[in-house]
Amino acid sequence: MKSTQIRFSDRKSDIDLVQLQQLFNLAAFWAENRSISDLSTAIANSQPVISVWDRARMIGAARATSDGIYRATIWDVVVHPEYRGIGLGSKLVETVLSHPHIRKVERVYLMTTHQQNFYEKIGFQQNSTTTMVLYQNTDQANFPTQLLEVQLQNSLGG
Repeated sequence: MKSTQIRFSDRKSDIDLVQLQQLFNLAAFWAENRSISDLSTAIANSQPVISVWDRARMIGAARATSDGIYRATIWDVVVHPEYRGIGLGSKLVETVLSHPHIRKVERVYLMTTHQQNFYEKIGFQQNSTTTMVLYQNTDQANFPTQLLEVQLQNSLGG
């Protein structure tokens, strides 16, 4: 790693979706091959979105979703392999946790496959009580929405 000028940003407008996609493909097996369109949707629906930069190069990112008071979930924490081991991952998660939309939340969740020890050092605890998941088929996921729209139109006299 050469001389660096590392900065953190919480502006969604700073996100370079192509660089984010490349970072995931390089450093996050769980996020490989995400489309630019899907990444754009995920970023638009998240707050905060934190990116880490070395000059014009995106070297890290994380995002969260939350109701702002009761629950939040941190997603997609990634640091470029060349920048690991110098505390950027911890600083990235701490930046998410200190954001005004997250800092007063009662419970913050995240999912990790292999990094439990890393997150425990930040203060997270393993939790076996919230292990349910629903995998939706995207083709079938549209049907209930369309049905609901029809029911709403009918109930509103439309």
